[in-house]
Amino acid sequence: MRNPLPFLAAPKRRLLAALLAALTVGSCAVGPDYQRPPVAIPVNWWRVDGAGTVAADIVWWELFRDPTLNQLIQSALANNKDIQAAAAAVEEFYGRYRTTRSFLFPQVSYDALGENRQSAEIDRAPGSDSVADRYQADVGIVDYELDFWGRLRRATEAARADLLATEEAKRTVILTLAAAVADSYMRLLDLDQRLGIARNTLGTREESVRIARRRFEAGVTSELPYRQAQADYQQVAVTIPQLERQIAEEENLLNVLLGRNPGPIPRDRRLDQLALPGIPAGLPSELLERRPDILGAEQELIAANARIGVAKAQYFPTISLTGLVGGASGELSSLFSGSGRTWSFGGTVLGPIFTAGNIAGQVQSAEARQQQALARYEKAIQTAFAEVETGLISTRKTREELEAQIRQVEALNQYARLARLRYDNGYVSYLEVVDAERNLFDAELSLAQSQSQVYRVLINLYKAMGGGWVAQAEKLTVSYGPPVASLPGQAAARQ
Repeated sequence: MRNPLPFLAAPKRRLLAALLAALTVGSCAVGPDYQRPPVAIPVNWWRVDGAGTVAADIVWWELFRDPTLNQLIQSALANNKDIQAAAAAVEEFYGRYRTTRSFLFPQVSYDALGENRQSAEIDRAPGSDSVADRYQADVGIVDYELDFWGRLRRATEAARADLLATEEAKRTVILTLAAAVADSYMRLLDLDQRLGIARNTLGTREESVRIARRRFEAGVTSELPYRQAQADYQQVAVTIPQLERQIAEEENLLNVLLGRNPGPIPRDRRLDQLALPGIPAGLPSELLERRPDILGAEQELIAANARIGVAKAQYFPTISLTGLVGGASGELSSLFSGSGRTWSFGGTVLGPIFTAGNIAGQVQSAEARQQQALARYEKAIQTAFAEVETGLISTRKTREELEAQIRQVEALNQYARLARLRYDNGYVSYLEVVDAERNLFDAELSLAQSQSQVYRVLINLYKAMGGGWVAQAEKLTVSYGPPVASLPGQAAARQ
């Protein structure tokens, strides 16, 4: 086998090989190894009956059985500007990770020189030519740091965790975006339903005005019922442009989420035509593996933990190797032969003696940042538990509220019908009819809002519970570069 290091004698080669083997096997990384902090799991978790839907991996918006909603969310995932910015941020941190990791390996470079130089007469030997050629070429290993104390490995661990945290931040954007599009769509359907109620009521009030005018003109009633009917008509008429304005505002907001310019949003179904899925079920501990904001906060904690080791490694000497092999000659043909061959090999050791607290201050700062990251991680977990608990309770109670409002509208419908019948037969004044119809109109608007609220709190609950559906949704988004899942050491970084 050909000698790969011809410029080193056999004893030196054996010494170098032993040194490299010792570094590979025996070196250790200073600083604390990451261990996931203990988490206090809630004991009194709101229980869901057996009809609950498992939310871990399901694409929850498909449960509403509205193809238009499915298309809107897919369009948002593909075109939303926040997701595009988040994807570009992942690419940026992937580049940072590659840069940091590269210092674990020798940096091989080359240089070449060719010149034709004329010497002054005073500088050259007697009888020598005033014009001389010089050629030189080298291939070298530049500043290869022997990572005895793990400074580079800890820096790479921190860079990898930063990258994974950025990836989880992108998934948080995906989770938030899907919920925001669905929530905005439900608000649109709510406004559509209220607008339909207002227009239908306005038609009824218009007929009431016509009848009241005829009765007044015929002398059957006084002018008061006629004017009261006109006032009731205008009361409903005012709500129509208000609702139309809110619909336009909501459409513009939804178009921003979709990543496109203002325009109409298609709606093929009414709010009461959507399917209503069951309440999702799950265990508190599953949130630690499903919510991207928690996973991202943990990666930030891992990065901060690793940077303690980077700071502590500065207490120890830095050992670097340099070397090159090449040739130098006055003739290009003999550049790599005979006496023209050149080589050099060396090492440097650089360590601190007195820094006046510089390194200690950096270690102190790194440890403080790790404590900050730990507090943010614990807060993210507590926030997740609170959001899920609130979502479960709200979902249950809004359904109970909706059932009560349905019964209220049914009762007010009967009340308004009987009030109109009694007025037509002269038993009550028109004020009783006005009161009944006002109450019915307000209750119908409230019912539409409650129907929307049932869907919206359910959407927020799916958002709070996270789930594997985020990974499925991520496939529909823009991405740059290789998948983060292919990174070396990713599985270890997530543990």
